[in-house]
Amino acid sequence: MRSAAARAGTPGAAPVTPAPPPGSARSTDPARPTDPAPRTSGWLFALLLTTFVIGTDDFIIAGILPAVSADLKVSEGAAGQLVTAFSLTYALACPVLAVATGRVPRKALIVGGLAVFAAVNFGTALAPSFGTLMALRVAAALVAATLSPAAFAVAGRLAAPERTGRAIGTVAAGLTVSLVVGVPFGSWLSGVAGWRATFVAVGALTCLALAVTALTMPRIPRTRVAGVAERLRLLRRPPVLLCVLGTMLAACGGLMPYIYMAPLTHDLTGTGGQYVGVFIAVVGVSGAVGTVLGGRLTDRWGVDRTLLAAFGGVVAAALVLLAVGGIARGAAPVWLVCAVLVLWGVPGWGNNPPMNARALHMGGEAATEAVALNTSGLYAGIALAGAVGGGTVEASGGTGLLAVACAAGLVTVAVMALSVRRYPSPRRTPEGAGKASGPP
Repeated sequence: MRSAAARAGTPGAAPVTPAPPPGSARSTDPARPTDPAPRTSGWLFALLLTTFVIGTDDFIIAGILPAVSADLKVSEGAAGQLVTAFSLTYALACPVLAVATGRVPRKALIVGGLAVFAAVNFGTALAPSFGTLMALRVAAALVAATLSPAAFAVAGRLAAPERTGRAIGTVAAGLTVSLVVGVPFGSWLSGVAGWRATFVAVGALTCLALAVTALTMPRIPRTRVAGVAERLRLLRRPPVLLCVLGTMLAACGGLMPYIYMAPLTHDLTGTGGQYVGVFIAVVGVSGAVGTVLGGRLTDRWGVDRTLLAAFGGVVAAALVLLAVGGIARGAAPVWLVCAVLVLWGVPGWGNNPPMNARALHMGGEAATEAVALNTSGLYAGIALAGAVGGGTVEASGGTGLLAVACAAGLVTVAVMALSVRRYPSPRRTPEGAGKASGPP
């Protein structure tokens, strides 16, 4: 979910330092280029465009469900299973495809994947039946599950060491920007020209991302890549698994209020659905700001400190919302709820850059696979948030939902505090030299 690469501090502006000695974070990186990325390459903007089209394609279905339902003559409940199919496919396929494509050159993988992604979206616009549409959404999820971890890993590898957090934050910004810009635009386009036009637009944007990537991304020299068995062994290490567990718990507690924004804000303010769009927009914009800020703080504070601060901020904001609900008793001012949602949205999305940076660090030679597994944890957490949140809303309303979200957030902070204490992320000096403080 961010802005242009230049605003995040283009990593290509600083030369990439030589590989550090054994024991440092970069010494086992299989795809770290030996030469600096061109200063004016634009490769970071290409990666941002890649995650933007993936995010738009993923989230747009929610805004066009009624149109899809009416056109293909299925219930909205059935049409909603398009979202379920996409999310489950993404979560299950992400680590598998990362291992399967581990030896494919990164530029070829991203450019080729974007070409397939464009073709799938153009085909989706022509889908004659609901069954065909479902199959194409599964195909889109498979491609997205391949592209997204690769984009994060390439950003971490091409960026100068002291700007890794900013680079990953910029790539993550594509997802938040898709919520703020891509999804509303797609919903508007669906109302004007039909739901099929939204997928034509996503396909066209994917072609733009493909062209920019092909023109600007430097070739990443091929070096030693761990074998499949070795990469799977690396993924089973406690540092990686704790990172994934933290992501899953954070997604469950942090995104639960977002998924059930309508009943939550109704219970807080007593207003109807007319303000739900405003609340979602506030969270989207603050989330975009948070992703940028999270990337910059990752470079300034370090991965682990930024991560714990972000998780703690989410819990604090949820507690404030819970207090507002208890004090106002369903009559909280809309402006006050918006203000607290800003405080929630910034750290809620600001944990994305440090968490992906930590996954890259902990993965070692299986860095891309670790990011993929971490992404699966994110989608599993979203599914868990939907299930637990739905039951909680039915049983105890929006305030009960906030209480459960707070509890999940506290567990997340405890798990990650234990994880970073036992397996701290590598720290760097300002010059970018590695210190051997990573996992054994």
